[in-house]
Amino acid sequence: MQQMLFGQVIATFGRHLLVRTADGSELKARPFGRALTAVCGDEVRCQVGAHHEELHVVEVLPRRTALWRTNLRGKAEAVVANLTRLLVVFAPLPAPDLFVVDRYLAAADSAGIAAALIVNKSDLGLAPSLTAELTAYAAAGYGWHACSAESGAGLDSLRGLLGPGTLAALVGQSGVGKSSLVLRLLPASGVAIGALVREEEGRHTTTAARRFELGDGAALIDSPGVRDFAPAVAALDARTLGFTEVERLAPGCRFNDCSHMREPGCAVRTAAESGTWHARRYESYRRLRRLREELSAARGPARRR
Repeated sequence: MQQMLFGQVIATFGRHLLVRTADGSELKARPFGRALTAVCGDEVRCQVGAHHEELHVVEVLPRRTALWRTNLRGKAEAVVANLTRLLVVFAPLPAPDLFVVDRYLAAADSAGIAAALIVNKSDLGLAPSLTAELTAYAAAGYGWHACSAESGAGLDSLRGLLGPGTLAALVGQSGVGKSSLVLRLLPASGVAIGALVREEEGRHTTTAARRFELGDGAALIDSPGVRDFAPAVAALDARTLGFTEVERLAPGCRFNDCSHMREPGCAVRTAAESGTWHARRYESYRRLRRLREELSAARGPARRR
């Protein structure tokens, strides 16, 4: 009878996994069967292979939370699992795509994951336009923390988000310095600016999601950088799409099923037009609403059922 083990997925690279078992061993693993997928943060049940060289993941235990995205085939797939906090990292350089930031926040809010903004490379200075955007995020309820992996400034504020029992993930665009932040927090981690590869455009990027232990039951997941992020539309809150401002303003709309796009008497659109709600955030909501409609239409009625 083959031996069964329980463990946590602490690194992923495609369908190749690294699983930490209860005794602290770190073993290579693969999902058993093409229908099964596991992501960093998952708790799994494994079967020991015949030659004890590799584990076969035979079950992913129920997830408490998960961050979901839409893949290139239009299907939902988990990115990381069992998070208690999402840390969305951006920087003055490369120029931040705040629509990507908004989509991460929307996915986190819809999944019940607390989110915060991390502004790395703050030693480069924050332009007034970026400061205005951060003010809008603060008004929406998202705290932001300026820091610098280069100088170490502001890292105490970041550490304050990683208290006992926290499982947090760093997400964001390529080149914003997520892996450099991990190295600053855990100098002995050996994170490769290190498992890094060179892309066609000449940038370096982390190739795998990896979990690092911080002590007191806390851990931090470093995830690959992205150019774009599309939340899984089925995982978004259908009413608000994960926008806290819409949650606050929608009760003032004339219609209960208002999509906040074209309907008369829409309190959300009125707030954006009057400047009560930040116009760029509203445009971000509109783009995500259109994306949701397009993807839902592409799936068709039969698939939606």
